[in-house]
Amino acid sequence: MPRLQTTHVGSLPRSQGVVDQIFAREKGEPVDEATFDAIMAAAIDACVARQVAAGVDIVSDGEMSKISYATYIKDRYTGFDGDSPRRTPADLQDYPGFLERLRTSGGTPTYRRPCCVGPIAVKTLEPLYKDIAHLKAAAARHGARQMFMNAASPGVVALFQPNQHYADDDAYLEALAHALRHEYHAIVDAGLILQIDSPDLGLGRHMMFKELDEAAYLARIEKHVEALNFALVALPADRVRMHVCWGNYEGPHHKDVPLATILPTVLKAKPQGLLFETANPRHGHEWATIRDMRASIPQDKVLVPGVLDTTTNFIEHPQLIAQRLQRFVDVVGAERVIAGSDCGFGTFAGFGAVDEDIVYAKLAAMAEGVSRVA
Repeated sequence: MPRLQTTHVGSLPRSQGVVDQIFAREKGEPVDEATFDAIMAAAIDACVARQVAAGVDIVSDGEMSKISYATYIKDRYTGFDGDSPRRTPADLQDYPGFLERLRTSGGTPTYRRPCCVGPIAVKTLEPLYKDIAHLKAAAARHGARQMFMNAASPGVVALFQPNQHYADDDAYLEALAHALRHEYHAIVDAGLILQIDSPDLGLGRHMMFKELDEAAYLARIEKHVEALNFALVALPADRVRMHVCWGNYEGPHHKDVPLATILPTVLKAKPQGLLFETANPRHGHEWATIRDMRASIPQDKVLVPGVLDTTTNFIEHPQLIAQRLQRFVDVVGAERVIAGSDCGFGTFAGFGAVDEDIVYAKLAAMAEGVSRVA
């Protein structure tokens, strides 16, 4: 059997120098563009080198220049400004003592989440073009043959940046789809794999849409998938993959919607690759959902199960990683499985539960685990 490929969800730990530059820009402080670009280029080069050394086959830029996976869009598109109120996930509401511990221990990232206050249109994609150039240069320097780059889905933008301009949420999603497709095309046209980050399909259930009943929630995320498919209509499915998760934070997660509930909707999305959580204690059992629903999974779908937990500093044993992967290989075949992580390791700039060196040790353990799959 050919060796399985390895990848991860995208974001990686950022150095303090990178974080300082990002937050200076976020606060509106003067930032020298040449210095900013040089720092980002060096950080991307270093993270690609470490990914290659750890045995990662499909590498990313680590999302170095982004403050987060969803709110970066305010720097590239018009129509976003101000801030929006935070909504506490339903699982944390059930455990106020733990929630307070997170708040007082720095366990919750602080950053601006703008609202949609005007028409959405491309402002500038120059930051994207720079990210692409830095990644391609680093990949060439360090011998990485395959690259991917993250972009927010229309649904996750709508989830975190509330609509205060369009007539309704459907019109908001449509406007987002029209605008974001420019970013999607630029990534694919550059020869990279486009990764759509769409935690709204899972996380949304116990966060922004926690008051809805299950039927109403499923109807809502159906609209999210329709908007995404519209934005991707002219792109080949095999150049796109999609990440779905339930929130990259340590917490009870007992309010997470089951994979079995959302999988029929998720599978309607165009991307060929599907990245999802299976390493953490709340979703480790759901490999059985894939087994039980295999008949409904299109034959061209490629599964990228998370075999690394991104909220703990435990380094997974390679044999455990191999066992996790073997379950999926036995269900859909080795040609349709890629090893991945549950989520990103640097979801928000300056915030990450896992030590940087341990992140790369985990990725190396994944590569070792892959070699043990029968």
